[in-house]
Amino acid sequence: MTEAASSRSIFWSRSAPLAFAVILLTMAVDQLHKWWMLSVYDIESKARVTVAPFLDLVYVKNIGISYSLFNQASMTGQYLLVAFAVAASFGLWLWLNWSRGSRLMALSLGLIIGGALGNAIDRLHLGGVADFFSFHAYGFHWYVFNIADVAIVAGVIGLLYESFRGESH
Repeated sequence: MTEAASSRSIFWSRSAPLAFAVILLTMAVDQLHKWWMLSVYDIESKARVTVAPFLDLVYVKNIGISYSLFNQASMTGQYLLVAFAVAASFGLWLWLNWSRGSRLMALSLGLIIGGALGNAIDRLHLGGVADFFSFHAYGFHWYVFNIADVAIVAGVIGLLYESFRGESH
């Protein structure tokens, strides 16, 4: 195998087209939703909007990571979080192509990478991640999240399922 063919296979495997399509779709849906909520619906000018007894729409700019950990009010902090998201996404992309993963793995990693990059775009554009969905029931409130977060969680669930399925087969 030539050096060019060897290096290409690390960056583009048979699983790459599916993962790449999922990344693009995830980022597009996430960014379109955020654009619509902020520019068309103008959620920033509204108080909490009740959609269902357990779901409200709100606008929260999260300057940290999950659960608002590691709050970074400065743009330098936001750039560091973007750099981390890009580096982690690149690492996941290499893992996908190195491992020659299944379609489920490609789908799952595509969701995770697409969600991470969607939130990274927010950090660059808004100075933090735009979150909108607030689930609550019986006095318990889940953290406010967005479509990118849903994609990341779905991707992690897919990877967990794949890891358990792989051990039994």
